[in-house]
Amino acid sequence: MSDGNVSRRDLLKVAGVAAAAVAGLQVIQKANASESAPSGGRQWAMVIDQSKCTGCGYCVMACRAHNDISPDITWNPVIEAGQIGDQKVYLPRPCMQCAKAPCVEVCPVKASYYRPDGIVMMDYDRCIGCRYCEVACPYGARSFNWTKFDGVNPAVPEWGEPEVPRRPRGVPEKCAFCYQRIDRGLQLGLEPGVDEDATPACVVACPTGARVFGDANDPNSAVSKLLKANPHFRLREDLGTGPRVYYLPPKAEG
Repeated sequence: MSDGNVSRRDLLKVAGVAAAAVAGLQVIQKANASESAPSGGRQWAMVIDQSKCTGCGYCVMACRAHNDISPDITWNPVIEAGQIGDQKVYLPRPCMQCAKAPCVEVCPVKASYYRPDGIVMMDYDRCIGCRYCEVACPYGARSFNWTKFDGVNPAVPEWGEPEVPRRPRGVPEKCAFCYQRIDRGLQLGLEPGVDEDATPACVVACPTGARVFGDANDPNSAVSKLLKANPHFRLREDLGTGPRVYYLPPKAEG
């Protein structure tokens, strides 16, 4: 392109990049302008302490078993994110349960929606498989199931028993903070984040206590106390999505 001659292919590349940038800006603007964000009395949040995460993958397997997920899909990956001294650093990445979720804003059939308690849900029967939500999510938190999962789940029963129905083929699947455990626990008078049977499976399975769950609106909850006492961050806060998953950064030993 330095000689002033621009090929058709180059023009198409430039146009594609520009279109993607505009589309991304529109998604972010919609998220910031959302009037449908949840406002219930309870607002569930998760804190992940990177200093405690060892990358063992117990959370991945527990999630796969309790939500009956195909081995070809991961709702809750644990990503190797570098090293501090001799310690490897990991970044677990469930759905961020955004307060202003781009996936909700772009869904043309309202299959993605907010619960009053802040959990971003999917109505898999309503979903038409357009994958707009998958493209709009800046966290890569949705996985499209190209094939029907009708085989044996290798994570069952070692890591738990299925608690929700399998999704139909052709929809983007995602973490929902194990809403089924929260709802069942509350009906039994249990407290999510305190009682294991009412707490997301990934939190319960973590052998090092790297994950903590609770009500961000309750100043006495474990998550509120951790966030008040420690520096923390959220992924891509600059996008204005308001993630409800917080990270305590790793600390250098010594």
